[in-house]
Amino acid sequence: MKNFVVKTIANAGALAVAVWMLDKITLTGSGTGKKAATLIVVALLFGLVNFVVKPIVKVLTFPLFILTLGLITLVVNAVMLLLTSWLADTLDLSFHVEGFWTAVLGGLIISIVSWALHMVLPDDKD
Repeated sequence: MKNFVVKTIANAGALAVAVWMLDKITLTGSGTGKKAATLIVVALLFGLVNFVVKPIVKVLTFPLFILTLGLITLVVNAVMLLLTSWLADTLDLSFHVEGFWTAVLGGLIISIVSWALHMVLPDDKD
């Protein structure tokens, strides 16, 4: 359970950095607490999308992974971010990603920040 919480916090932090760095990834809300809560819920959605949908997409696009030497991962991450944005909009959360290329750059930022946070935050593998 601790590992799940750490990963959710890392995803929320990575999403916050992407929102901060890119103008076309927006998070609106009336206050800091509401924005933080929205980030946590969006991080949970993002984790769910990555857990359920991403493996299916990776299997279906496996030949492209080989052909592009893994660069298609940027596109897959962008699609997962766009799907998360769509789900957030459906659930009336104030998180939006505008456009495919913004999603590509946002996915790259989220991957790098999430990786760095997973290196720093404790991991419960015992």
